[in-house]
Amino acid sequence: MRARAVDGSGQDKAKTQGAARSRGLDRALDILDALASARRPLRANEIAALLGAPRSSIYELTALLLGRGMLEDAGDGRLFLGEKLYLLGAAYAAVSGRQVAVEAALKRIVEETSETAQFCRLDANRYYVAAMREGSRPFRISTDIGERVPLTWTASGRVLLDHLPREGVLAFLQEGDLSLPDGRPIERERFLREVEGARADGHFTFDSALDSYTHCFAVPVRRADGQAVATLCIVAPREDARRNHEAYLASLKGAAAALAPHFANG
Repeated sequence: MRARAVDGSGQDKAKTQGAARSRGLDRALDILDALASARRPLRANEIAALLGAPRSSIYELTALLLGRGMLEDAGDGRLFLGEKLYLLGAAYAAVSGRQVAVEAALKRIVEETSETAQFCRLDANRYYVAAMREGSRPFRISTDIGERVPLTWTASGRVLLDHLPREGVLAFLQEGDLSLPDGRPIERERFLREVEGARADGHFTFDSALDSYTHCFAVPVRRADGQAVATLCIVAPREDARRNHEAYLASLKGAAAALAPHFANG
């Protein structure tokens, strides 16, 4: 009986240690995400406040991440993402067939349209530009790679949600997503109709809600079951977009069809 009790205690201890390691890994990844979202160096106590985590564990994990090159010291006690992450990303880009295919798709779109082309994805319930190729016109439009914003602000957001029913779309949004950066409201019913329209049309285009001079096009890159897992986009001056609306959509849809096999499994 005593031996069995010892064995059970050992198993429980191993499970507890495994759970603790898993929580520590989750929190370390949360630290990297918090810095990526902030897009500026933060002190450990600021990271702890953002994550609602004990300062002691954040200090311990940031020290570990600093030692592994995942974080770097930005001075005055502030921390930011480290060079090791860049090296990991470069290794991914060098060997990923997906990345090569994405770059080829963007190159094709720019060659066909001369406009800025983007490849966009979801991170949880946020949209971000994962890759971009600037247009070849003298007037060029660019964006910040990796900056996460509400889906409601973007043409891609309508497309990336088009597999969800209305209640699913609303559940996916965060508090405050139905407002633009300047506080102007986004009409809920109109947004839901636009998601439904994106599903029916196989694309979505609109005059950008964030500026007064661009028009945005988005078409889905779908996995095998039909769900959009990414979008290909064009951001163009409004007059050019109106003149070339059908040609731009045709270019995007052709590139998306060629890219889709690389994302068949999500």
